[in-house]
Parts: sequence; C-alpha cells; structure tokens
Amino acid sequence: MIEAHKRPWLVLAGLALGVTVTNGFARFAYGLILPAMQSDLGWNYAQAGWLNTANALGYIAGAVLTMLMIRQYSATSLFSFGLITTTLALLATGLISDLWWQTLWRILVGFFGAMSFSTAGVLAAGLFPNDPRRNALAIAILFGTGGGLAIVLSGASLPLFLAHYGADHWPLAWIIIAAICLLFLPLCLWSAAQLKRPAPKQTDAPAPIPITQIWAQLAGYAGFGLGYIVFLTFLSAWMTQQAASASFIAAVWILLGLCICVSPLVWRPILTRHASGLPLAMILTCIALGSALPVLFPGNFSLLLAAVIFGLSVFMAPSAVTNFARQNLPERSWGAAISLFTVVFAVAQTLGPYAAGLLGDLAGDIGISLLGASGLLLLGAAIALTQKPLISRPMDQNAKPGKQD
Repeated sequence: MIEAHKRPWLVLAGLALGVTVTNGFARFAYGLILPAMQSDLGWNYAQAGWLNTANALGYIAGAVLTMLMIRQYSATSLFSFGLITTTLALLATGLISDLWWQTLWRILVGFFGAMSFSTAGVLAAGLFPNDPRRNALAIAILFGTGGGLAIVLSGASLPLFLAHYGADHWPLAWIIIAAICLLFLPLCLWSAAQLKRPAPKQTDAPAPIPITQIWAQLAGYAGFGLGYIVFLTFLSAWMTQQAASASFIAAVWILLGLCICVSPLVWRPILTRHASGLPLAMILTCIALGSALPVLFPGNFSLLLAAVIFGLSVFMAPSAVTNFARQNLPERSWGAAISLFTVVFAVAQTLGPYAAGLLGDLAGDIGISLLGASGLLLLGAAIALTQKPLISRPMDQNAKPGKQD
C-alpha cells in the first residue's frame, strides 16, 4: 500500500494539475478552439467531430496499453511519461494545419493522455489509506478541480483571444496551451515521485476483476463516454450557430469550469456513503439534464443554468467509478480495474463526436446531437442504478458499514 505522505494535499495539487493537462487541456480545449478551426479551415461538423473521435481512438490504445503495463511498471512512471508526452503532442498540434497532421496529434494526445489520466487515479487512491472520507474528497478533487481548472483558464482566454486576433490564429492558441502545461510539469512530476513505489512483480498478479458482478457500472460508464463528450465538443460551435458573442461564450465556459472545480464538495458525501451504482446514476442524470436544457429552452439563462448543472456533475463520473473500485475491490486490483473502466469509457467515447457531427450535418442543427447525447446519458444512468455493492468488498478501517448501501 502507498504510505500516507507528510504533505498529501500538496502532492494532490500536483496530481490534479496533471489531470488539468491530460483531461482538461488535452481533451476539452479543442471545443473552444474548434469554431476558429472550422472557420479558418472550412470544416463541416463531421470533420470537426472526427478529430475528437481520433483523439478517442488514441485514448483507447493508451488505456489498453496502460492496463497491460500497470502490471510491470509503476503508476508513477506511467503517469510522468504520459504527462510529458501529452504536453509535447499539444505543442505539435499548433505547428501544421493539414487534417492528417491534426489527426495524428489528436490521436497521440489521446494515447499519452490516457496513460497519465488512468494512473493519476491509482496514485490518488492511496493518499489517505485509512481515512475514507478524505480519500473520497481527494479523488473528487483530482478529477473535478484538476479538469475544471483547465476549462476556467481556457474559457477565460481562448474565445476572447481568437475573437480579437482572428480565427487564423488558432495554431498560436495550441502553442499557448502547451506553454502553460510546461509550467505545470515540475510540480506534477514532483508529486508523482513522492508516491513512487516499486513496480509490481509479475508473480504478484492482481486479483481477478469480477466483471459479471460490475457489468452495470461498466455499462453506465460507457453511457457517460458516449454522451458527455458531445456537449463539450460542440457547445461553442452550437453557441456560435446561435450568434452568441465571444464574451458570452467565455462567460459560459468560465462558469462551467468553476462549477467543475467546486463539484467535489457537492458530491463528496454521496461518493463516501454509497458503494453501489447510485452515485454514477445520479451524476449521469445531471449531465443529461445539462446537455438538453439549452436546446429545449433556448436562451442565455438556460445556457448559464446548463453550465452550472453540467459543470457540477461531469468530472465526477471518473470519481464515482474510482471510488467504486476502491470500495469494492482489493488494492492490488485497483490499477487493473480503473484501467478497465477507462478502456470501456474510451471505446464509447470514440463513437460520440463523429456520430454527433454527422447527425448535426444531416439536421443542419448541432442541437439535435446534444439531445441525442442526453438520451444516451439517461440510459446509462438507468443501467448504473441497478449496480449493487459487491458482497465481499473490503472495508476501510474507519468506514462505517451502516452508512454504505
């Protein structure tokens, strides 16, 4: 087991900044830069969606490889390598505008990002080994605040930057993002080094993952992968279609990011209390509501409300499955289980952006795709709700069985 560190919150800050790079900038800044890329390069929605599908394909490969390598290499090594290479791939994205080049680097950003993102949860899961409440909060902060910070920084700068300098300056936006990532690297790498432990021995095989007992949680997480990415990919494009100003787009994204940052405080009691699929089901329902609101009730207030609801929920889905694994499986299986959840999520995520783009092109309105994504999220929530705790789950030393369903 990872021993408790003397400065766990500082270590967590470094891990969270790693998620800012690999799950925030690497995946979601594209949605903010996309309208400028479409305008400058003449892309339709299908082409725009394809690049996030390419990113998701790379994410699948990275998640699968991580699931295999976690048995031979330490989580620290995989986290650090993925973080450095993701930063370099983001830098390369701004160098050439050709679609093949963009496709290549979106794939590699996804590949390396998955390697670091998967192992971040493994590292954070051991920061408070004997304190389930703090552990749940740490995991929620990792994914929520880490990803939310990237959206706040991107939303506060990219729409206004591109509106001021013009759509043809989108390559510089990628280079600026990479430069910010480079500033974060020292603390991220230091944090990972503080949690370094020997790579697992090949003879110490992890306990088998009871897939037949956790299929509902896996299926619910697949619904998350299918649905959430559509909103974050096409939100700015849809707002641009609705003639929203750059300042209002920035305001919506800042609000979205701030809500993501505080979302751990909202969901911590639920994540701590329940070892079933209920937290994931509740989270997916909120994400679905946030996705559908702007289309069902057009207007600025609806968009702001959607940003609040979506932001308070979206990055808690990884927290829900990480906590589920921690509460129901032995520690030696956490890495493999979290990697499996990541693979399932990544496979589902590949289908969302391109399919949504095609639907948007056919309908002439990307809002239809946002409604479709909402339906998939609700389906995932219904399935996740059937997930029960494992009967033989390990209990934390300080956990109170009466407070878990």
